[in-house]
Amino acid sequence: MSVRLWNSRLGLVLAVIVAAALAVVALMTLVHGWRPSDRFPFQGVDVSDANGPVDWWAVHKGGADFAYVRATSGANIRDPRFEANWAGVYETGMRRGAIHSYSLCKLAADQANNFNTTVPRTPDALPAAVEVDFAMDCTSRPEPRVVLDELRRYLTMVEAHTGKPVLLKVSKPFEAAYGVTAALPRPVWAVQDFFPPEYPARPWRMWQASGIRRIDGIEGPVHWNVVAP
Repeated sequence: MSVRLWNSRLGLVLAVIVAAALAVVALMTLVHGWRPSDRFPFQGVDVSDANGPVDWWAVHKGGADFAYVRATSGANIRDPRFEANWAGVYETGMRRGAIHSYSLCKLAADQANNFNTTVPRTPDALPAAVEVDFAMDCTSRPEPRVVLDELRRYLTMVEAHTGKPVLLKVSKPFEAAYGVTAALPRPVWAVQDFFPPEYPARPWRMWQASGIRRIDGIEGPVHWNVVAP
């Protein structure tokens, strides 16, 4: 094979590799920047300590209308950034709501007390949310009757504190195991990237449409949510 032919083929291979790399970069940029259409006029983020410090003015400028912030987890964990996030969202004029991460390994009453003593009763706040999913730090899998009874106890206690129905953020695996959205008549927050979810037993009120969106003001990927029109 001549040197000229070899160089030509090598150049072609390199051109294909570069084109493929650019296509991947373009695709990832599109994926990270994607958000549902304006058919959903009310869109926003949810964050926790894992997202680090947040520039809430930049987030608001980036198109967020509201923010849910993690307040508590289990029976005794408080998110170390809750107070800063709670105040920061308020300063921008965005609507704000608080989230509790529910644990199958803790009593519902203890978890409700943790949330109620951490999150102030704020009349203009969005309804509190409880995130129910399987966590790596809890391997307990109680019977459905036990789980649903405990969740009812949690909801009753938190709703007495906030004065509003709690929003159920339910993962698809948890819903399949326990049928939460059929058993508990509360607004549903469903989770599925890019495609509207159909797994809840009732129409969802809010949809986590992306778990990898990137916007100014938050380092790394963030959850992006929309409210049903």
